[in-house]
Amino acid sequence: MAPTMDGLYLGLISGTSADGIDAVLVRFTEGRPGLLAGLTHPWNDALRTRILAVAQDELRLDLDAYGQLDVAVGHAFAEAAQAVIGVAGVAAGDVRAIGSHGQTIRHRPGGDHPFTLQIGDPSVIAERTGIDTVADFRRADVAAGGQGAPLVPAFHATVLRPERGVRVVLNLGGIANVTRLGATGDVTGFDTGPANGLMDAWCLRHRGEPFDRGGLFAASGQVDESLLAELLDDAYFTLPPPKSTGREHFHLAWLDAHPRVAELSPEDVQATLLALSAVSVAEAIERHAADAVDVVACGGGVHNTALMHAIGARLEGRPLLASSAFGIDPDVMEAMAFAWLAYRRVRGEPGNLPAVTGARGPRLLGALYAAP
Repeated sequence: MAPTMDGLYLGLISGTSADGIDAVLVRFTEGRPGLLAGLTHPWNDALRTRILAVAQDELRLDLDAYGQLDVAVGHAFAEAAQAVIGVAGVAAGDVRAIGSHGQTIRHRPGGDHPFTLQIGDPSVIAERTGIDTVADFRRADVAAGGQGAPLVPAFHATVLRPERGVRVVLNLGGIANVTRLGATGDVTGFDTGPANGLMDAWCLRHRGEPFDRGGLFAASGQVDESLLAELLDDAYFTLPPPKSTGREHFHLAWLDAHPRVAELSPEDVQATLLALSAVSVAEAIERHAADAVDVVACGGGVHNTALMHAIGARLEGRPLLASSAFGIDPDVMEAMAFAWLAYRRVRGEPGNLPAVTGARGPRLLGALYAAP
């Protein structure tokens, strides 16, 4: 009988908001994941500022600067891995593999030469931790004609599939994505557009704070329906799935290109950005998962009370629940997904869902970087 490859796996990811490196340690038993420890490792402020500037195309790097940034991010990810190992109180040698998503700085799945680019040198992670590291999860799917994103729906199907009917899993990161889970096994999903990313960037510009705690900044303003209509007119929102997007599309320069922004108070713009996230999510669910009986939310946006209320008010009576109601911390769902993808890679099993990404078929995701 082939070995199951069960055991301890570590997941690492920094999302499009780059608000911290999420690190988890997961034990797999007969394929079922159990969380041992999780934390968010803070970025060095200067490094985070540089990452965001590159991701939003505000800073162009020469090859030397790019190489140095890749290695610096790798060291930060290694530190996050070491931190969660310390919290869990296990030995590094007991961890079978690390699944490192890295930090996305560009995602261009369309055009003549589609690509996706995540940095955070996995050789540095493997060297510093002494643990085999699986990284570069998205490019095999893109090479197969897929979007390379979202990848988490396959993990959602593992841990949140409903016993009956249809469920939507809503991930509220910098970008929002939805997964439609049918009890009979069908899975679809796609990025709906902005969740926290634009609000975070606007809050940083006008409040000097990296995010809108509880949505209080947005709640202090009024939605401008004219600006909201202009923003929702972006072609991305009406594209059919499979589709994916990121900060290289929905960033402050995109927002500033709308003249109405300069006429409004910062509070009213923030309120309108929150409405943009809520409306685009709700409309995507109504358009592509109208048969859903409930919506389960995860990601940092779960803590934005105003955003959750605005989404819930538009869900046509469907309950909006945090994933914590099902025993999964909303803050660690994505990091757990990359521990699971590493588990799949070590077992030699595909990690993508062609019905989600549009790839030509199932693909083994990620390259393995052996520890010394």
